[in-house]
Amino acid sequence: MVVTVPGLHTRFARAGGRRFRGPIGPVLRRPSAPFLAAATYAGDMCRNIRPLHNFEPPASSDEVSAAALQYVRKVSGTVRPSQANQEAFDRAVATIAHATQHLLDDLVTHAPKRDREVEAAKAKARAATRYAR
Repeated sequence: MVVTVPGLHTRFARAGGRRFRGPIGPVLRRPSAPFLAAATYAGDMCRNIRPLHNFEPPASSDEVSAAALQYVRKVSGTVRPSQANQEAFDRAVATIAHATQHLLDDLVTHAPKRDREVEAAKAKARAATRYAR
């Protein structure tokens, strides 16, 4: 399937000398920003940001802050900001952590609480399958 969007190149990206097809079809060379977001994160989330909702015990403030830090790093495109940007970076992390904590406090579910050890074991099994190739 070739997606035809005006102004885009329709060559396939190459991975290891072969055509690479992502989760939604061929990967185009210079897609527009909305199309790129859909092609890159088709239903997936950044692996470093973990779900925090519906766990027993609930997510700690350290886990919420770590998720906020990963989000700000991803969005800003930098791991360590310059001194000129440090204040804005720290303010963004604090704001996102605060909003995330409010979100987690307000979410309601009828599903049973998940166990962190069981979820970690499932993640290890998925990783073993993924990296066994």
